[in-house]
Amino acid sequence: MKTNNGIIVVNKESGYTSRDVVNIISKKLGTKKVGHTGTLDPLAKGVLVVLFGKYTKLVNILTSLTKIYEAEIKLGIETDTLDITGNIIKTEPFNLKKEDIISVLNSFKGLYHMEVPAYSAIKVNGKKLYDYARNNLSVTLPFKDVEIYDIEFLDFQNDIIKFRVKVAKGTYIRSLIRDICHKLNTIGTMSNLIRISQGDFNLKDAYTLKEIQNDNYKVLNIRDVLPLKELELPEDLATKVKNGNIINLSEEAEYILFISNDEDIALYKKNKNNYECLILF
Repeated sequence: MKTNNGIIVVNKESGYTSRDVVNIISKKLGTKKVGHTGTLDPLAKGVLVVLFGKYTKLVNILTSLTKIYEAEIKLGIETDTLDITGNIIKTEPFNLKKEDIISVLNSFKGLYHMEVPAYSAIKVNGKKLYDYARNNLSVTLPFKDVEIYDIEFLDFQNDIIKFRVKVAKGTYIRSLIRDICHKLNTIGTMSNLIRISQGDFNLKDAYTLKEIQNDNYKVLNIRDVLPLKELELPEDLATKVKNGNIINLSEEAEYILFISNDEDIALYKKNKNNYECLILF
């Protein structure tokens, strides 16, 4: 199972930060070159895609994949962090009907102008927002445009609403929940969150940290996750490719993996009429 470059799909448990997971896998693999493709809050569970070795250069590509979450809203309370782990800053009674919840959820489909949560790593004037929040410093929270591809009502029992949502990169589910509650003329906070999938990475194919520690896991490679074409490295391009130069190639594939004697040499990505190097192996 020992390999220098790879992808591990982790089923993150609640209570761990994404950085905790990276650190554990880094120690397990004996390399500092480890990263992930989309932060999950400590409260959240589910799919966390971890890259190591030269595959860390794929972070931006895999981070941009769509994500599906199952989330729970606890009604009647509001917290400073927008989730159940925060300090309660407001409580109030609620009276909601299932049909109103479904209607409001459906209204969020499409482009969505979202206010970033105060407890997040987004930087304003060079400082992360959570640093402002933790030090009670005033700051204007930025907005960002994200896309809600689909949203589906799952259940409403007592003070808990459950829903599933498919979103674009950069969507804060905590902020979405806050805005859903505002539109329902009530308050609520995120009480549970599970990332079901990220692109083609699914929870059913993910491994717990315990399984990884016990060597019960599979390492994926780029052939498993990218729609690439393998090409034997032509002699006339060998020097350019091995130096990571831009090349002109009459191919249609988005990604080209150059190989030589069954060894990976370089991964290239199409950019207009040329191919640019992503990874040199």
